[in-house]
Amino acid sequence: MKTRTTIALLLTAGLAAPAFAQSDMTPSVTASDQSVSNGVISADTVTAPENGWLVVHRTDSEMKPGPVVGHAPLRAGMNEDVAAILTEDVASGDMLMLMVHSEAGGSETGVFEYTLGASEDGPIRVDDNLVMTTVTAE
Repeated sequence: MKTRTTIALLLTAGLAAPAFAQSDMTPSVTASDQSVSNGVISADTVTAPENGWLVVHRTDSEMKPGPVVGHAPLRAGMNEDVAAILTEDVASGDMLMLMVHSEAGGSETGVFEYTLGASEDGPIRVDDNLVMTTVTAE
């Protein structure tokens, strides 16, 4: 009896794991063009594979991440209405890249330590692609 139960549980677990893996927990950022006149930029949803940061980079038509102009903490999993306070003036028409960064590699948990090109609290990648979206400030 125990063998059949164990096999049944293993088979059930094997079937459940792919279903969970196919759920909507893929790291992502969803945001729209928006006014930043209040000094804040928001992402509608951010799915993070671990605790980390939503980081706001300046960017342009070349779509390379530039200097950091804001950040907000993230919890592992789905985060909704994530607001990052901008640390520099952003003008209407400026392009911003909202990117998911890790909490790993820094010396202090809960303190954003990333600087452009550093490994501390660095970007999260999926299949070597950055997890990000771009918006235009209005």
